[in-house]
Amino acid sequence: MGAWTSYRLRLQRKRRQVRAFRKRRELTEVVNRTRAIRPEDILVFSTLRNERIRLPFFLKYYRDLGVSHFFIVDNGSDDGGREYLAEQEDVSLWRTNASYKRSHFGVDWLNWLQRKYADGHWTLVVDPDEFLVYPFCDTRPLRALTDWLDASGVRSFGAMLLDMYPKGALDAQPYREGQDPFDIACWFDSGNYMIQKNNFYGNLWIQGGPRTRAFFQDDPKRAPALNKIPLVKWDKNYTYLSSTHTILPRGLNLVYDEWGGEKASGCLLHAKFLDTFSAKAEEELKRGQHYAGSHEYRAYQQHLKDNPDLWCKWSEKYINWRQLEILGIMSKGNWA
Repeated sequence: MGAWTSYRLRLQRKRRQVRAFRKRRELTEVVNRTRAIRPEDILVFSTLRNERIRLPFFLKYYRDLGVSHFFIVDNGSDDGGREYLAEQEDVSLWRTNASYKRSHFGVDWLNWLQRKYADGHWTLVVDPDEFLVYPFCDTRPLRALTDWLDASGVRSFGAMLLDMYPKGALDAQPYREGQDPFDIACWFDSGNYMIQKNNFYGNLWIQGGPRTRAFFQDDPKRAPALNKIPLVKWDKNYTYLSSTHTILPRGLNLVYDEWGGEKASGCLLHAKFLDTFSAKAEEELKRGQHYAGSHEYRAYQQHLKDNPDLWCKWSEKYINWRQLEILGIMSKGNWA
């Protein structure tokens, strides 16, 4: 990487940090319990809107993995979710009615909170419908993974977003509050993924799966990105650029091995496709707060009217992380 490229990346990082500092004014503290955080605690950061029905399972899932504290930015919810979160003893909560789009889709808000509160902590940035699966997650807590990453001198951990879906119409099985969403959305695509390297940032760009074949079959290059770097040993000088797809400094994007081996990686099981999806897509399309003129949600609306069945003859039923490793979707690397 040349000196000019290094300079451009440093300048971009500084600009994003300044932007996050300015955007802090859009956040209003609802409840701040950060004094209870210990130096060794693992932290979750998330931005959400109207996700009340998902919150009990989301919190329980990450508590069971070993997460100690949640930082939540509520962007104008009116479904009771903010009140529910304010009652949780391990949640610190901020609210805002500011533009999600103009905050780089919530990235500015979380960059500020991470800079202020997360320095030196392992942090996990996820949406309420994203659930991290990592090697040995059925027998080892998240702390075991972060301890191994610390011992290996690794500061970032990659995970592919794996879209999960039910068999049959999306609204055939109603989702209940507190339910494991993968009781319903238990299928996934084991192949059909496209990968290319972004030479400027160094990260991989992954697309494909059911969203590409069902909603973007005519223009697969516009399908949502599935590459994520959700777990990072945070430093106040770090900054996310585009969701958790891209991060600076550039070296944190190198969560894969270029020399024939494999780095440990995980998956984010994505529970988007439940019976709640159609109403959520309609709400977000009306708000117009998403990337590229909400083209993703326009594609959803266009095809959801046909009540599609995402299941196909190549669909795999989810069993556990070992299945995902055998299929080459994630890897335990040299973690034994």
